Formats: sequence, structure tokens, C-alpha cells
Amino acid sequence: MKFVTTTLAALLASAALAGAASAECEITLRSSDTHPDGYPTVEGVKAMAAEVKEKTEGRICIEVFPSSQLGEEKDTIEQTQFGVIDMVRASFGSFNDIVPVTQLMSLPYLFTSPDHQHAVMDGPIGEEIAEDFAEKDLIALAYYDGGARNFYNSQKPIQSVEDLKGMKFRVMQNDVFVDMMAALGANATPMPYGEVYSSIQTGVIDGAENNFPSYDSSGHAEVAKYFTLDQHLMVPELVAISKISWDKLSPEDQEILRTAARNSATLQRQLWAEQEKASEEKVVAAGAEVIKDVDKTAFIEAMAPVYEKYVTTPEAQDLVKRIQETK
Repeated sequence: MKFVTTTLAALLASAALAGAASAECEITLRSSDTHPDGYPTVEGVKAMAAEVKEKTEGRICIEVFPSSQLGEEKDTIEQTQFGVIDMVRASFGSFNDIVPVTQLMSLPYLFTSPDHQHAVMDGPIGEEIAEDFAEKDLIALAYYDGGARNFYNSQKPIQSVEDLKGMKFRVMQNDVFVDMMAALGANATPMPYGEVYSSIQTGVIDGAENNFPSYDSSGHAEVAKYFTLDQHLMVPELVAISKISWDKLSPEDQEILRTAARNSATLQRQLWAEQEKASEEKVVAAGAEVIKDVDKTAFIEAMAPVYEKYVTTPEAQDLVKRIQETK
């Protein structure tokens, strides 16, 4: 009987503490992420949550749900638009059907480096794009770094466009990527990601393309040891809040969220850079060769027909021009 009484008391105490913790937060915002706990984007939003809670003295809490707990990106974006979920972190690629301007961010070699991408997204162009999101009931709070995709293969070091001629690369099922490979004189072979390892190993394809952490975690470095740092694709990531949730906040609290989100972007980018470096060091130690001496200008110039095909309106042409001119 004493055990039951003690256990019941402990449970009641625990419930009271949980209730008190919940009571501290006048507003709880639920935020979704498809990546696992510990991933740079998840840690970025967690840092934002900590700053918001501190600055509001516990009035506003952000609860982060990683690992697709609330759904996949496209589903959670829609739920955020309708206010079912308060916040979402997602790649620009998942917004293509909702905010058309995001499609331009998948143009190869649009950004020449991570620093170039950050300068664009943190400046006037990023603010313009935020207005397009607002029209779809999503308030853009911060732009995160999604990394750079690079070519890797099993045959030889690639330093120039000529080195790619006739080679077969796995790409995502996307017309832009297929056309990119054709413009470089290579053959695109769309296939499920899970088939890449065996396809390189058996010679069905010569290589694939992705960022350093994926190249490492997938084990592709074991069968394709030549990694060319050409950075052909850098798609931004977005942290957004539902306009429905946003409009319930005071102007002062809105500013706290904006500031915390921007500060979290600095941390997220740093964490991503650290993860890339760690993955690079790991694959190099295992025998991979990283080719950094790349004639990127020639790669960019080869994209002329791709841009002609996909950048067709005066507005898109102007935006691309301004992105390329941003320093």
C-alpha cells in the first residue's frame, strides 16, 4: 500500500510539473522538420526556440518535431499554410508548385559558392522572395543552407567539362538536371537513390552527384572515389511560419521571432559547414580523392542552353541577372 501511495504521489508530482511547464508558455508553436534530431536544420530551429523563449521570458515556446513526425515536407507545408502546423523547415524544391520563383533556385551554377548564396538570400532578393511566400500564407523567417551538390565517379578525376563527355551519371528525376547533364556532354540516368551504390559498383553508371555528408553516409565513396567540388547546385532551405499563427502575435513578438530566426541561420550554416568538413575528412581518410582545381567558368558557360530553356520571362531573366551580379 505504501508503494502504491508513493508511486501515485510521484505521478501526481510529475503531472503537476508538466502542467506548470506547459503553463509557462502562453503560446506554443509547433515546428516540423523531415531531418533527424541533431541535423543542422533541426539544431538551427532549436536554437531559435531557445532564443525566443529567453526573449519572451517563457511566454512563447517553439516545439520542434524532427524526423517527419508531422509528415513529409509537401504535406507539412500545406498544413502550415492552413495553420494546422505553425512552422515548417523545408527545401525550396518542395515549394516549386506553390511559389514558382523557387524553381529558379534549382538552376545549375546559379550560385557560385555558399557565400554567394548567403549574400543573395540575406539581401534584397531574399526579401522579394519572402513577399512571394507571404502571398501563399507563409511568412519567411530565415534561409538556411542546404549544401552544395557535386559530381563523383568511379572512373577518373573530373576537372573540366571535357572530362565529363560520354560519362553516365545518376541524377534526380528532374528535367533541369537531365538537361544539365546533356549540356555538359554527359548522359543522365535517373534512378532511385537506393540503387546508386550497386549501379556504380556494376558499371551501369559511372557516378552520381550529391553533397559531402550524403556521399559519406551513403557509402558511395567506397565505389566512386573521385569527388569533384564543382558545386553545381545549391538550393536554399526555408524556415517559415503560418500567416495565421503570425497574425496572432504582437509586432514586438514578431520582431523577436524574426531576429531569433536570423540568428539561428548563422548557427545552422556553421553547423552545416562543420558537418561537410567532417564528412570530407572521413572519405579522404578512407581513400577518396577530392578534386578542387575545377574550371568552373567553363561549366557555367555550358549552361547557356539550359537557361535559355527555363528562364523565359523578363521577370525571371532580371532576377537571374541580379543574382549573378550579387557579390
